[in-house]
Amino acid sequence: MNADVPWDRFDSRAYFEHNYRSVSDADAEIVSMIRDHFADHFSRNPDGPAQGIDVGAGANLYPALAMLPWCDTITLLDRSRNNYRFLARQRTAYDPSWDQFWEILGRDPAYAAIGHDRRKRFRRVVRVEQYDLFHLPHRPERWSLGTMFFVAESLSTSYARFQHGVECFLRALTPGAPFATAFMEHSQGYEVGGQRFPACDISESQVYECMAGLSGKLETCRVGRPNEVRTGYTGMIVACGHRDMGIS
Repeated sequence: MNADVPWDRFDSRAYFEHNYRSVSDADAEIVSMIRDHFADHFSRNPDGPAQGIDVGAGANLYPALAMLPWCDTITLLDRSRNNYRFLARQRTAYDPSWDQFWEILGRDPAYAAIGHDRRKRFRRVVRVEQYDLFHLPHRPERWSLGTMFFVAESLSTSYARFQHGVECFLRALTPGAPFATAFMEHSQGYEVGGQRFPACDISESQVYECMAGLSGKLETCRVGRPNEVRTGYTGMIVACGHRDMGIS
């Protein structure tokens, strides 16, 4: 179970070096998809700045960068002490490797308009918190834009826990809020810096079924190839949608 996993031993730097030092084909596709999803939403709904949240941010900044044009605050949440420290350092001066991801985002005018001010803007709007996903429903605030990448299926082997994690994320969003999520398909667990971590074996249909009850328009798709970034999974699942307007 999630509580039994040694999250404070998670090697954030090793995870970053393996996954984000360069842009994989799968991540390039995912970044393009979430860019287009958010840009489309805010082109049709330009009201006011959003309050963004990235749940289980880990060592991955591209979800936060994808929210940057529209937010006056972005909360990066992670339970692991090592991930919290990594994110706090990145907030101050993020690694040049993230510029490769920004180049993909910058193909849309909303991102291109930020231009060279993106690092200054990132420092200004981002805050980092060490916090547990499963405690989110107890917080009074709600967020109007959200991301959760490779988190709910990577906490334990329990499908019920996976479902609960997805529900906690969606219930943290305001009705109508756009969101983007991604999951490892049929993951058998993963290793970071010599430490083994569990995973829940899930399919695209299970992701859709799990999210549909709290979502309005919801679209899912598979990207990537089996074992493209590590061994023990068959692909990645991206789910983009909006928090259901009729469910509080």
